[in-house]
Amino acid sequence: MCGIVGVYYFDRETVPDEDTFLDQVNSLVHRGPDDGGALLGPGVALGHRRLSIIDLGGGRQPMWDAEGRLAVVFNGEIYNYRELKQELEGHGYRFTSDSDTETILYAYREWGERCVDRFRGMFAFAVYDRKTGDLFLARDRLGKKPLYVYRDAERLIFASEPKAILADRSVPRVLDPEAVTDFFAYNYVPGPRTMFQHMEKLPGGHYLFRNGGREVTRAYWDVEFASVDPGPDLEQRALELRAELDEAVRLRLRSDVPLGAFLSGGIDSSLIVALMAGQLETPVKTHTIGFREAAYDERAYARETAARFGTEHFEREVSVDATDVVGRLAWFYDEPFGDSSAVPTYYLSGATRERVTVALSGDGGDETFAGYRRYVFAMLEDRVRGRVPEILRRGIVGPLARAYPKADYLPQFLRAKATLTNLSVSHERAYFLSLTQKSYPRFLAPDFLRGQRGYDPYVHFERHLGRAGTDDPLARLQYVDFKMYLADDILVKVDRASMAHALEVRVPILDHRVIELAARMPSSMKLAGRETKLVLKKVAAKLLPASTFQRKKMGFSIPLPEWFRSGLKARAEEIYFAESGGRSGVLDGPGLRRIWKEHQLGFANHATALWSILMFEGWARQFLTRAPPVRLTKVAGVEVAPTRVERVSARSRAV
Repeated sequence: MCGIVGVYYFDRETVPDEDTFLDQVNSLVHRGPDDGGALLGPGVALGHRRLSIIDLGGGRQPMWDAEGRLAVVFNGEIYNYRELKQELEGHGYRFTSDSDTETILYAYREWGERCVDRFRGMFAFAVYDRKTGDLFLARDRLGKKPLYVYRDAERLIFASEPKAILADRSVPRVLDPEAVTDFFAYNYVPGPRTMFQHMEKLPGGHYLFRNGGREVTRAYWDVEFASVDPGPDLEQRALELRAELDEAVRLRLRSDVPLGAFLSGGIDSSLIVALMAGQLETPVKTHTIGFREAAYDERAYARETAARFGTEHFEREVSVDATDVVGRLAWFYDEPFGDSSAVPTYYLSGATRERVTVALSGDGGDETFAGYRRYVFAMLEDRVRGRVPEILRRGIVGPLARAYPKADYLPQFLRAKATLTNLSVSHERAYFLSLTQKSYPRFLAPDFLRGQRGYDPYVHFERHLGRAGTDDPLARLQYVDFKMYLADDILVKVDRASMAHALEVRVPILDHRVIELAARMPSSMKLAGRETKLVLKKVAAKLLPASTFQRKKMGFSIPLPEWFRSGLKARAEEIYFAESGGRSGVLDGPGLRRIWKEHQLGFANHATALWSILMFEGWARQFLTRAPPVRLTKVAGVEVAPTRVERVSARSRAV
């Protein structure tokens, strides 16, 4: 796991500024404290910060092929690199290291852009061809590893994080107004958009090819829900899934540094630990954090799983310094990120890094096997919707929903506004409404809202639904979640929180072969009535105790409503009300004061919206005002190694 950055000038004679480029490379030292390299030459600069995982003595980057023609910088892991290396050696290639990085070079030489089809892993990489001037960028299928791209009239800049692009002070920091609305609706910025104009995310499953002024971006993979195979029964499907998961875990146990796992005690993380325990000769190192508040503490469940599989278990009670973590998260996430589960993920990553450098996690089970309760409610609503004529839904249910009060203080069974609203609109629009904040017009400045000209964040749903390739109502929702919530919330959360501590996290359930197998299964094997993740639970039932399935799903959350009335209150008020409109200039002071007062008095629970505003303003203070760059000298207790510099000419590799 590493950080990459590069500059590609359309004029092939322009040489990037060395001091500026080193600032860009060194802004990523938290992603790779062990080593750093920068290559500069006519028309190009490639930079890399390394977290050493495979071939600790070799694998330095930027890496050249044997002829000095191709250079690569790479973030991630190619888990099947040994098998690919053997195949490429059969084609006559000779390797000088045992690193997966070198495999990328010769795979590109042999198969060109189709090399990405051969890779099983998580990756974002750039290959530069010094002879032709070609630049090839690629991102793994689901977007586990980030890759941002900025363009202007003269150049293309790419990087693992926006801060590396912005370390070039000539890059403008201009807000994208629609991205602001997207953020406050979703609590993240859906790709390919970013918070800045002229900067975007390369989507997962895509590659970008550039030669001078010519650029092509193509998709090379997608989740295919259209080819459902109704054949085998649930028992046989579970056997197939178990085999794929075993293989996915086996490949992810390849490491030259200490390796462990996250363990919450839930089904997904417990299953991964069980599969690891079945393959490792030594006890699995498992890691859990907990809170004093019992409603948010999963340590007892994790202990039960740890005891069952004889793991070397480590747990820590976290006393969160909420005022400090806001600034830290704002810097590490680069864009405003409103999912408050980033807080426990950040602390869990820090605690885990004290003992291991690589951790496996159970992320992806809910998206892949329909584990969220919101899928249950969406399908129940859809059945009701199908029994009510559209004219009644729009003519009676819709107006009733608008008239019904939103009263968070009422008992749950009396809070019918959301259900009525959902029944009055389409299946997909109802799901969108269940996922998004609807209160943001209350705290955004009127002039800003008028400038939006009726912009609707649902456009992202529409774009993905148009490509879903299926009429299955559950699969359509899953497809959107793969493209949005998983890609731009869950995977971003884990990547930034873990990389803040130079920890690599591997996710077996999101192996693309597991995803493809699950997508071919009928939806009835994932969700039946109120029972979620049927086929995955069938696998887990042969390994885990019954209590794992009986406990209530907790999620990975923090006591936000209480924080805003106690330890976080003073800090929040200082950030919210220090200046009119906030540092970003898009907030409405009176509107924000109203929702703040409602929350403090207990009239409504605005914790989610208040957290998103807090993270947005914390981000704005650091990234809209060109705050002095953060200079890290230690990461996870490791002294940051200096960045080596290599200069090349157009004709010879070394100067």
